[in-house]
Amino acid sequence: MPLQVLALRFDWRLRRRLPRVWHGIVCYCLGIRVRVTGRLEGRRPLMLCSNHSSWMDIMVMSAVADVAFIAKIEVADWPIFGTLAKLQKSVFVVREERRKTGHQANEIAGRMADGEIVVLFPEGTTSDGNRLLEVKSSLFGAAAMAVPASPTGTVVVQPVAIAYTRVHGIAMGRYHRPLAAWPGDIELLPHLIDIVRCGAIDAEVSFGEAVEYRADTNRKEVSATIASRIRNLLNSRLRGRDIG
Repeated sequence: MPLQVLALRFDWRLRRRLPRVWHGIVCYCLGIRVRVTGRLEGRRPLMLCSNHSSWMDIMVMSAVADVAFIAKIEVADWPIFGTLAKLQKSVFVVREERRKTGHQANEIAGRMADGEIVVLFPEGTTSDGNRLLEVKSSLFGAAAMAVPASPTGTVVVQPVAIAYTRVHGIAMGRYHRPLAAWPGDIELLPHLIDIVRCGAIDAEVSFGEAVEYRADTNRKEVSATIASRIRNLLNSRLRGRDIG
């Protein structure tokens, strides 16, 4: 943490890489085994759009790529996790205040234009891990705002699915998957204790086919396309099928 504080203070590139090492260690200690399917896009600027079912999504995504997250403002005040989010230089947004949407989207666009990979959870909340909730298109505007700063005139938006599939090597199924999920009505500490007690959870991260966002791209069409691809990726992993 002291090294990351220094990296943030002097804007060293290490600030983007160190969280990946940290989260990889934490996943190992908690028994979260991560398997990756597909490939992270090599083109930049890049926005990753993922389903969201648990606080573990942050650790899992951070363990496989050097990323920064878009998080709701309440996360900043959470004990432990709020501090970690700040150390990873997350972008905190106030979804209820439309007058701030432009400023927030501009910050996200600036980060992507600078080469950072930004992760968006477009559902806006956590699910039970068995499905993708309705995707909200508003923050996809950040991709549009990053287009002018892109040397190619495009921003790459890539769908990602995070699926929790096994506990102690046994398939979870729909009934047991909420062991890994963290819907909003469950307190954080008890859920964290339950995860520690489980000791071995398999998480599968699937990278899908990306969409190019250009100046003339329709935001809602991109949102619908990305949602469809995330849903297909998620269903494939939950059913144990390989993605072609």
